[in-house]
This record gives sequence, structure tokens and C-alpha cells, in this order.
Amino acid sequence: MPNLGQFHPQVVHFAIALLLVGVAFRIVSLTKWFRFTNGAAAALLVMGTLAAVVSVKSGDDAHGPVERIPGVRNIVIEHEEYGESARNVFLGVILIELIALGFARKESLARHVKKVHIASALLGVYGAFALYEAAEHGGQIVYNYAGGPGLRSGSPEDVQRLLLAGLYSQSRIDRSENRPAEAAALVSEMSKRFPDDMDVRFLHAESLLLDAKDNLGALAAANAIDVAATDVRNRTRKANMLADIFLAMGQRDSARATIAAASSEFPSNARLKARLDSLR
Repeated sequence: MPNLGQFHPQVVHFAIALLLVGVAFRIVSLTKWFRFTNGAAAALLVMGTLAAVVSVKSGDDAHGPVERIPGVRNIVIEHEEYGESARNVFLGVILIELIALGFARKESLARHVKKVHIASALLGVYGAFALYEAAEHGGQIVYNYAGGPGLRSGSPEDVQRLLLAGLYSQSRIDRSENRPAEAAALVSEMSKRFPDDMDVRFLHAESLLLDAKDNLGALAAANAIDVAATDVRNRTRKANMLADIFLAMGQRDSARATIAAASSEFPSNARLKARLDSLR
């Protein structure tokens, strides 16, 4: 069979949605209201179970690289176990649904159809619990352990973006927890690895100012950032950063002149106007 690992995120969401709605419809169909949900429940449960089968296969194909991430193996195994359990339970639900369909076609057994549907609903609720746990563990793998980047596309750029996000987030934590040297080191690493990224260049100048307290270095870094004349956002950002650096150097007049020049260039920018007023 082909490797389906890259399709796991797409397929698993179909399985979750179809099965949960299918179980809900099966429960509603047991009441005297909304009888139309009877057929819809069976259809949703069948489609959802097929999606669950593909989800387990695609998950098995994708788990190898994730398991090798330090500290992730146990939660990946639990995710797989819950996913396989949910698949197996809903295969049982489909079997019960087929039995109900067979009963409905025989007049002598038709009166037992509702009882069979009750059994389907009860087993479906149990399956929904396993499905929820599988989804919860899957979410932890992606969002708590960063197990997803690079799996769908196989592109190194995905992992590089993960590294950039990690360096950025940890540098912010270090700064907020009064570890400026560590924050500066992480931002410096970002600057070395992503020298052409404009956002990183701004972050580097900011870190030199806030973390390293290197005003001259920050000024040089900020001035070295080339911003296109049409890039209003970054030209405004550069002006504000230069003003911050000048203020840190005690050069209030230079800060005011920088913001005044930017405000003249972008007269409709309310933030620049407010900043200029605060410097007067």
C-alpha cells in the first residue's frame, strides 16, 4: 500500500467530524423527533469508519519520524492505541448497523430494530470517548511536542520554520524572566540562521537594544535594514525602532526628527502622529 502519512491531518479530521455527528444522529434517531436522522446516522457512521480506517493507516505511516523526537514516544504510542481502539469500536458499530438494516427488511424482526440501534448508540458513545482521547493525544503531539512540521511536505523549510518559532518563543520567555543574555544569544542565533528575513533583522536590532544594551550596535543593525519605499508597515516599524534607540541614547531630538520624517512620509498614519505628539 502507498505511504499515506502526509494525508493524516486531512483524513483524521473527516473521521472525527463524521463519527461524532453520526453518533449524535443515532442517539437523536431513537427519539420520536427528527426521524430523518435514522438513515443519515447510518451513512455518517459508515463514512466516518472508513475515514477512521484510513486515519489509522496514515497515522502508522507517519509515526516513525515523530517517535524519534526526544520525549514523544510514549504519547505517540498512546495516540496510536486510542486511534486503533476507536477504529475497532466503530467497525463493531457498523456491524450492528448492518444487523439493524437486515432486521428492518424482515417483518418478523423489524420490531427489534430500535433495540439494535440502541446498542449501536451505546457502543458509539464508547467509541466517541476513544476518538476524543485519540484526538486529544494527537493535538498534544502537534502543539505540545511539535511533532508535525516536515511530515506533510517532507520539506526542510518546514523544520527551519519550527526552529525559528522555537528560538523566537524561547527568547521572549527568557526576556520576560529576566535572562537577557540568554535571550540575546537566541536572537543572535536567529540572525545567523535567517540573515535575509526582515522580521528577524528587526528582532535582532531590538534585542541589541533591550537585551544586550548595545545602543550603537542596535542603531547600526536598524540602519542596515533596507525597506522598500512602498512597504508602509516596515518603514513605520523602522522609524519607531530608530526612535526607541535614540531615546535610549538620550537623543530625544533625533527621535523626534525620525518620527516627524516618517509622519510626513505617511501623513494618514495615526500612530505616527500620536508618537510624534508624545515626543513634543
